[in-house]
Amino acid sequence: MSVLQGPPPAGNELDTLLGALERGRRYIAWKCGGLDAAGLRATLGPSTITLGGLLKHLAVVEEHTFAVKVFGRPMSEPFASVDWDADPDWEWHSAAADSPSSLMSLWEGALSRSRALVSEALALGGLDYLGVAAWPDGTRASLRRHLIDMVEEYARHVGHADLIRESIDGLVGEDPGPA
Repeated sequence: MSVLQGPPPAGNELDTLLGALERGRRYIAWKCGGLDAAGLRATLGPSTITLGGLLKHLAVVEEHTFAVKVFGRPMSEPFASVDWDADPDWEWHSAAADSPSSLMSLWEGALSRSRALVSEALALGGLDYLGVAAWPDGTRASLRRHLIDMVEEYARHVGHADLIRESIDGLVGEDPGPA
């Protein structure tokens, strides 16, 4: 599986899904890249969303989706030790104490694990591979559905990142190229 620059204009289903997901990931990397701790803690208007919190949140979602929902594996550290019942928004709250490099490394590590898990699921059953997590009626989602959910997650948060980054230093527009 190669990392694509974006979805191909007329590609197959897998390349289109992965290309769209990688493009969203690249946008986040670009919008969060090169900022100091103050930049990653900046908020906009009444929202408490920060770019640092966004990086940590996306790392959690990557880990939960591909390790837990697809394979039923435990989350890696630091997520495995979090008391999610005591602080369900831990990633958003704790990011303010983390350095920019540790936040980016945490997110990039989650991406690396996610890519490996997606490759594993593809080898086991392709896009039709059924994850282990199930709805109350027993229905399980395919890898295809999990990838679509991740594309949606990134699409939702890229807009937040656009607005916050523009308020920090005026950076606007789309990703200029590979990160």
